[in-house]
Amino acid sequence: MDWSAFEGWLSGASILTVAIVVFGAMCLAVALGTALRLKHDRRKEPAGEFESQDGYIVSAVLGLLALLVGFTFSLAVERFEARRLLVLEEANAIGTTYLRAQLLNEPHRARMSDLLTRYTDNRIALAKAKPGQNAALLTTNDALITDIWAATIAAFDSIKGLDFSSTYLDSVNNVIDLDASRKAARRARVPGEVFLVLFVYLATSAGVLGYVLKGSRGRISAGFLLLLFTLVLILIIDIDRPTAGGINEGQQPMEELRKSLAVRTPAVFDRPRSN
Repeated sequence: MDWSAFEGWLSGASILTVAIVVFGAMCLAVALGTALRLKHDRRKEPAGEFESQDGYIVSAVLGLLALLVGFTFSLAVERFEARRLLVLEEANAIGTTYLRAQLLNEPHRARMSDLLTRYTDNRIALAKAKPGQNAALLTTNDALITDIWAATIAAFDSIKGLDFSSTYLDSVNNVIDLDASRKAARRARVPGEVFLVLFVYLATSAGVLGYVLKGSRGRISAGFLLLLFTLVLILIIDIDRPTAGGINEGQQPMEELRKSLAVRTPAVFDRPRSN
């Protein structure tokens, strides 16, 4: 089955739009459930009371819903944590490569230091860019990756006879690999099939609540539960959106690295030599 249309809508729609659609669908399901109960209910009971079997039904439905929501939430948080850890790994990789680049001879040292500084600036801007506004930054990112490797090739002739050469190449390769890893991590989302099943189960659960809960207390309880369901779902979707949502992985490690690079220019490392 082609899920691209649903995934496209889910990715492109605003959080508010998704909330309205989901809440509206659940309200409709409650209304249908209530109408079905009124049509088939032949028993006389005090309004707002649970029948014993109705209580079991509600418990079972809400229990299964909690499992499904918990599973979806864990997927979203797992991907969020992966993105967050990659920020720290990339900051460490760039910082290590920058320090090792100071062992190169000129002009390679100045060239590589400048490229890594510009690359860090672009990575921070790219991480904060909204969807649809990052095309130019991505192009710059890929060009800088090419320039960094070209500068590494140019510098290699001067260090290829040293044991340091393999260590330096590993550092540069790690920076390039983490570029691909962060791109892949931002594309990794909770599958659309999972969200679709969750939407269907939310609507079904709302219909069951509308059928089981009666009277004013029942309607208030149903409304409160529907609101909680919507808030939880919106939280999951927000976490699953790397740049469009309000909950994004922090860029503090990269920002601290950039401050460090601004202070620790190549000239700083020459001070002991000049004394």
